[in-house]
Amino acid sequence: MSDTQDPPTDESTADQSDSLDGEYDPQAVEPTWQDQWVADGTYAYDGDADTRFSIDTPPPTVSGNLHMGHLYQFTLQDFVARYHRMADDTVFFPFGYDDNGIASERLTERELDIRHQDFERREFQEKCREICSRYEAEFTEDVQSLAISVDWDNTYKTIAPEVQRVSQLSFLDLYEKGREYRQRAPTIWCPDCETAISQVEQEDEDKHTKFNDIAFDLVEDGNGDAPGEGGAEETFTISTTRPELLPACVSVFVHPDDDENQHLVGGTARVPLFEQEVPIIADERVDMETGSGLVMCCTFGDQNDIEWYQAHDLELRLAIDESATMTEVAGDYEGMSTTQARAAIIEDLDVEGYLLESRDHEHTVQVHERCGVEVEYLVTEQWYIELLDKKGEYLQAGRDMEWFPEKMFSRYQHWIEGLEWDWCISRQRDSGIPIPVWYCDECGEPTLAEPEQLPADPLSDDPPVDGCPACGHDTFTPEEDVFDTWATSSLTPLVNAGWDWSADGSAADGPQSITDGTFEMAMDELYPFDLRPQGHDIISFWLFHTVVKCYEHTGEVPFENVMINGMVLDENREAMSKSKGNVIPPSEVLENFPVDAARYWAAGTSIGDDFPYKEGDLEAGERLLQKLWNASRLVDQLTPAADAVDAVEEDDLAAVDRWLLAELDATVESVTEKFEDYAFSKARNELRSFFWNTFCDDYLEIAKQRLSDGSDLSTEYTLVRAHRTFLKLFAPFLPHITEELWSRLYADDEGSIHTTDWPVAGGYEADLAAGETAMEVVSALRRYKTEHGLPLNADLDSVEVYGHVAGFEDAIAEAMHVERLETYDEAPEITTEISGIDLDYSLVGPEFGNSVGDIDAAIEAGDYEIDGDRLIVAVEFELDAEMFEIEESRTYSGDGEMTETESAVVVVQ
Repeated sequence: MSDTQDPPTDESTADQSDSLDGEYDPQAVEPTWQDQWVADGTYAYDGDADTRFSIDTPPPTVSGNLHMGHLYQFTLQDFVARYHRMADDTVFFPFGYDDNGIASERLTERELDIRHQDFERREFQEKCREICSRYEAEFTEDVQSLAISVDWDNTYKTIAPEVQRVSQLSFLDLYEKGREYRQRAPTIWCPDCETAISQVEQEDEDKHTKFNDIAFDLVEDGNGDAPGEGGAEETFTISTTRPELLPACVSVFVHPDDDENQHLVGGTARVPLFEQEVPIIADERVDMETGSGLVMCCTFGDQNDIEWYQAHDLELRLAIDESATMTEVAGDYEGMSTTQARAAIIEDLDVEGYLLESRDHEHTVQVHERCGVEVEYLVTEQWYIELLDKKGEYLQAGRDMEWFPEKMFSRYQHWIEGLEWDWCISRQRDSGIPIPVWYCDECGEPTLAEPEQLPADPLSDDPPVDGCPACGHDTFTPEEDVFDTWATSSLTPLVNAGWDWSADGSAADGPQSITDGTFEMAMDELYPFDLRPQGHDIISFWLFHTVVKCYEHTGEVPFENVMINGMVLDENREAMSKSKGNVIPPSEVLENFPVDAARYWAAGTSIGDDFPYKEGDLEAGERLLQKLWNASRLVDQLTPAADAVDAVEEDDLAAVDRWLLAELDATVESVTEKFEDYAFSKARNELRSFFWNTFCDDYLEIAKQRLSDGSDLSTEYTLVRAHRTFLKLFAPFLPHITEELWSRLYADDEGSIHTTDWPVAGGYEADLAAGETAMEVVSALRRYKTEHGLPLNADLDSVEVYGHVAGFEDAIAEAMHVERLETYDEAPEITTEISGIDLDYSLVGPEFGNSVGDIDAAIEAGDYEIDGDRLIVAVEFELDAEMFEIEESRTYSGDGEMTETESAVVVVQ
């Protein structure tokens, strides 16, 4: 086979361009192709194509460098993109950067060692843009170095003006639909980031603390009796881990079934140190098993406090401010941090005699997932998207999508069923997309931006009206808050499809809103997207919120299929994190292994499963690359006239060639099905096994023998067809080496391998069972020669084959240099004898105890018999089938040396 196209003009590979001699050099090949693909626009989306596949890719948060989880996730997405680019006409595979919100702000603060509070908003935003741009450039370079087949003409940033417009349009549309509201209410608050957060941004963390038993004075009991009157107790005990909330205590609660404390209900208690008197109320939400069974309600310590505050119309006492500092409500402790106040209050309680006991305690608290700081619950004014009234609809929307793996739907379901808050979308930060609202200084009525003026920033832009529509007042206060990051990231399907608003309501058949305009999509052929790929850790973040936003705007789910990947763990199966020091950057891995080997590793685990990073799969991938290169070199040498083998009719094919192509057909169909089901590990393993074992170890050895004396069109045709097919099947997994081989051997036919058509079965028919048995016989004879120190081309005088190999006799004889080959359908006479019995002592020991030694001795003496699936030993012991395993020896009594395969007996005379 002659070369038809040189590889890219890189000097390091030029000396190999005329042949496949020498070892494969991925260090030279891989970066060359990465640059070439980008320069040639190999992966550009063709909007005019007949069939397409669209992927709603997750924009990575711009908060640091890539880690192995990124490599794994990006590569899984790329398997999908590369497969569908060959199976369909074109693929929409964009790339985005999530560069607005808390993560990017914290990165900027960390990089520049500054605090956002020390700058004007615009000045700090500029600093954020500069830092994010630098990291985004590194992201782009890193992703290209991983051979991710992104269309780099379709990229976006979540802070870009066009994305800001989409995000603000979403706000306007949901407000008009009545799905948004602004409310002053208890809010989940991060005191470190000094902003409201949503329920999804919390995570559990186990912490060590002290459980403190504190004596509360009883002012009067439920009968109105003061201490000392009617036998009432002087004090009762409250157990708490947060004594710093005592100044915020507004009531004490008792469970209605708590008979011991029922006399307190309706009474009044006095809070120690702070002296406020609070009512004692019955409520079934009290946990009778924790502490004393009596609980104080503080505004606010947790979700229960909020529910009690709302249900019982309690007083509001705010003792902690936005920075976790004690307020004037805390009296002498004002200005202390919560941790300082906790220590001081415990000390003072002890001095005053109110601290009865303080003991070690482990408990679970809610922390902000961005910074790990324990959240507080403050009363603030925030914007919300209503969720709780449509939980059933959002759950059904999830059912309308196909989940891969299917088990991941339960995470989505459990999240929705556990929702307790509407979605808080406003944030008190500096870098983000502004909420386009102004408030009347007189009546407080909000005025929203008009869609024509978006993107708008109320801090620098004027409101769209001269006077308040509600009261006519002419001065306004701009909204200073920005959107939650996820309020924008949840719109990626609409961003990528070009969703926008038109003032002309008749311009399209799309939904009309924001007062009779029309929402349109510039690339409506993409929506709904075919696939949403993402990690299981952000199902409640990104996937759920995307369903909510897109469902509300379009009335349908935003994607048809969901592919959920697991997380990469360290070798001890612990999650990789910077704090643990167990993060492995991709750059470190790729210093030692080819990118294609890393991609081979990424295909090694079923999607959805977490798995440890181990170098074994990378080493196996490296070996596969060399095997593929060497096999291709041999095919090239065996088929010097590639152009002459394109027209072989099936009837002219030898039996072994027809069998190989029929097996290849089955592999093509099976691997294709697995790609369609996102079963990449199964596709990889099946393809590798067939290529390495069936093609290389069996068929290629036969082909070498058949072509050793000259040309054979049947063999050459089969080699070329199989080789071309293998390269295409491997292309999504191993893009560099397959492109290099394709460019040298076949590129004049079809250009880049990654834009060729995916293989389809050729319809070849053969006796697959006979062919597989024949390959077993060839392997057995090869092993026989090796064990006897014979060269593989040594002649064998006579071989008998007992097994079904009809039609493959010549192939066996030719490949293994057999002068006389005789075949038989029936097996020869073989004597089977029991050579030993292995006992499972983990079962035998507990059953027979001290008699195990007697059983061993009897078996050694042959004093046993097999009765069906039982073993009778020395008459008195009866062992069930799972307790033992029989070892057998098989002896051939005829002439020659016998070896057995799975389907045949082979005798060498």
